[in-house]
Amino acid sequence: MICGTDEAGRGPIAGPVVAAAVILDPQQPIEGINDSKKLSEKKRQALSEEIKAKALYWAIAQCDADEIDQLNILQASLMAMKRAVEALPVAPEKVLVDGNKLPKLAVPAEAVVGGDALHACIGAASILAKVERDRQMLEWHELYPHYDFAKHKAYPTPAHLALIKEHGVCPIHRRSFKPVMRVLGHIPE
Repeated sequence: MICGTDEAGRGPIAGPVVAAAVILDPQQPIEGINDSKKLSEKKRQALSEEIKAKALYWAIAQCDADEIDQLNILQASLMAMKRAVEALPVAPEKVLVDGNKLPKLAVPAEAVVGGDALHACIGAASILAKVERDRQMLEWHELYPHYDFAKHKAYPTPAHLALIKEHGVCPIHRRSFKPVMRVLGHIPE
């Protein structure tokens, strides 16, 4: 009953930070789990479905842009991971957290730097979080097509920054992030 947790979406300047918590079934190993950033989108999608089908338990949670602006991205990431772990239908014996910081949990936890490549349960959480965040960014693209979220997933690419300058910010932009603050005129160029 070891749970892995990880998040996706710390670097983007819009949208939520999404976290997942996964307890894998040792009787049903899943081949190919790795850090989600090292996998193709197609491979992540396939693994996400397999993880959801074979894991003993999994949960996904998030903090939206307004919470990120209130808490800061690190605290919002930790809060999303805490919510994901707490959303599991059972309490894990231990939680392995990707990174060097721990969310406040009621169960024992260990921070593991690079854990998404070291522990399958963290890698699985990384995959679920990334696939869910990307899915949401495609939905936001439908609502705000002029920001091209489907292409850059809200990372601060030159094209995205140019679109913010042209159209201003939308409700899902993180107003506490420097590129957005510059567009809003809160800090100089």
